[in-house]
Amino acid sequence: MTTIPPTGNTSGTSNADANDKTKNSTLNYNDFLKLMVAQLRNQDPLNPTDSTQYMSQIAQFSSVEQGINTNAKLDQLLVNSNISQASTMIGLSLTSADGSVSGIVTSVRIDSTGSTAILNNGKEVRIDQGVVLGYQ
Repeated sequence: MTTIPPTGNTSGTSNADANDKTKNSTLNYNDFLKLMVAQLRNQDPLNPTDSTQYMSQIAQFSSVEQGINTNAKLDQLLVNSNISQASTMIGLSLTSADGSVSGIVTSVRIDSTGSTAILNNGKEVRIDQGVVLGYQ
């Protein structure tokens, strides 16, 4: 079994560095390349690893990284769409799906659970299916 030495200087890490590493516990492409280089440097010269395995690992990692990037871009697109939709609601009358709450939309709050309209009477209505928007 081959032991792979650390790829960076760990003797001078601070608490801030440790906290950053805890927050970001995923590997990126550069981390993968560092690990691969360390593996290449420390492999048994009499029994080297097959190069096709390295190419396969790089292709798989690249595919996963592209998927992560795509998801991040889709998340941003969804946020932009919600903001655009929210901006068009301000000033319109809104009635909740059950008809119990109505008023004029003064602002819209967007968070991880969805969008909520804040009405001129101080009441809040979650913007879901069935909510009716109209002109005053």
